[in-house]
Amino acid sequence: MCSGVDITSLEFMEEGGFAGVSLADLPKSHSFTSKLPGDPEVPTPESSRVATTKNPKLLLPRIVKDGLFVYVKPDVHDMAKTEILAVSPAAMRDLGLKLDEKESEEFKKFVVGNQVFEEDSYPWAALYGGWQFGDWAGQLGDGRAISMFEGTNPSTGVRYEVQLKGAGRTPFSRFADGRAVLRSSIREFLVSEALNALSIPTTRALSLSYFTNEKVLRERIEPRAIVVRMAESWLRIGSFDIHRLRQQRKLLITLADYCIEEVFGGIEMIVDEAKKNGYGNAYDGLDRYRILYKEIVRRTAETTALWQVYTYDPTFTPNHDDHFLRYSYRNTPTIMWWNLVRLGEDLAELYAVDDPAFLAMEEYLSSGIPESKFEDFVSRAEKIIEEEGEFYKSVFERHYTAGFARRLGLTQTKDTDRDGIIESALELMKVHKLDFQHFFRRLGGLSVFGKDNAIDVEGTAAVFLTGQRGIGVPSTEESANSIYEWLINTYRPRLEEEGSTDDGARKSRMDRVNPKFVLRNWILDEVIERVEKLGDRKVLDHVLHLALHPFEEKWTTEEESAERYKDEQRFSGDVRMEGQGIMCSCSS
Repeated sequence: MCSGVDITSLEFMEEGGFAGVSLADLPKSHSFTSKLPGDPEVPTPESSRVATTKNPKLLLPRIVKDGLFVYVKPDVHDMAKTEILAVSPAAMRDLGLKLDEKESEEFKKFVVGNQVFEEDSYPWAALYGGWQFGDWAGQLGDGRAISMFEGTNPSTGVRYEVQLKGAGRTPFSRFADGRAVLRSSIREFLVSEALNALSIPTTRALSLSYFTNEKVLRERIEPRAIVVRMAESWLRIGSFDIHRLRQQRKLLITLADYCIEEVFGGIEMIVDEAKKNGYGNAYDGLDRYRILYKEIVRRTAETTALWQVYTYDPTFTPNHDDHFLRYSYRNTPTIMWWNLVRLGEDLAELYAVDDPAFLAMEEYLSSGIPESKFEDFVSRAEKIIEEEGEFYKSVFERHYTAGFARRLGLTQTKDTDRDGIIESALELMKVHKLDFQHFFRRLGGLSVFGKDNAIDVEGTAAVFLTGQRGIGVPSTEESANSIYEWLINTYRPRLEEEGSTDDGARKSRMDRVNPKFVLRNWILDEVIERVEKLGDRKVLDHVLHLALHPFEEKWTTEEESAERYKDEQRFSGDVRMEGQGIMCSCSS
């Protein structure tokens, strides 16, 4: 439910736009806790303060049977034993903070949990449930994340809910300690900002800190860290799932209304935004809860398409526990729809009743749909979910095709592009083990309409076949011939068809959407090793800078810094075999 940021806006800010405010002056609110019901066991901030000393069990792991959140504060730390490792200038600007605010004592205290703005917003942890590998996991919730406030950028008016992840135990920590390790925190910090720089909707990361005197036991003993992260909303499908499965209908309605009004700005804004994005009258005539469902379907489809456009390996899954490839690249669009079906089931009683007034009746709130109406209700709900499934497919196809068309340097899309030039390019990369990111970037620099329109096989090999491709792949000669044939018989004719025969203009277009630097797992592993084991602090800021400026041709000259230049060449160059196919655990 978050929006990506146009890269040009970041450039504008760098040139001297809105200067930002201090953390103290940042407008803060707490609509989540002021407009939604909390846990009746800890109903007010004052009751949370009292519980800290008189009844601490209320703030420790337990089943929260009612409400949508619990008031709870983060751990307090010895400031002399904390260190801010990195701050994202892009996230600071988007939140509305001035860049030098990171040097203030208030900021330094806030990012490790020692500064709480109680008068503006008492911290809270939210309740949600969830599915793991297709099985219902029950109550989950913010087990190590604590929301501090909602901050509104004074210039843009965009509101972000700001959280501390790894801030300590909450009632949703289950058997865990509420802490985060440095390894996974580095990953989240860098990946969040890297995705945003690619204009892919994502949560954001403001800062990364760690504690010199605290260790955490995971797969090994590791340093403790905190990520300050932010999103326009931290609601998720599981926020609805748990109340449907608990048959808490009043809470479900309240949450849906909150999502419509506070997250999306109201029905009128949702419909206007959809029309601006080219969805015409698709929302016309629908009731508010059907519009809510459709909007979440739309945004999910668009985001999923962008994931597909910027990551590729059909059978690869990044999770080493995903033995059946449930979350692999190939299965991602299907599994996202699976989750949206669960949301459709959560909201079904709201959008598929024959009389909306029935939702306010005590009969419904206590007992649900009457048996006499249940069959008709199920039929309507199934029909609506099927219709939204078709909408999901159409939105996904539209953005998938448009995204790949941009990466290929096309200025127009055709109905045949998905199964034509796009599928043929992906098949080429799969068969010949071509690096997904390098392929597009290097394709942009290739002279397709040069002197006498000459593209030769040897030149093709020199451009695309420079890295290690592993075993079981065609010979270099065979691969070069296949790429050459694709360029001559598929790519060049498609460019000619739309009149895109200016290689320079095409390169300019492609360089704006095809990153030279991509934050790969092997780079993250190296950063983690250098920060944690070698005490290297410069590498974190360096890689963050590359992640925030991924489309640059170069960042540092060898004369400016031989060490940085060498790292940049490695980080943006061919991937060695040992750096391919790296998988992680859920905690990392």
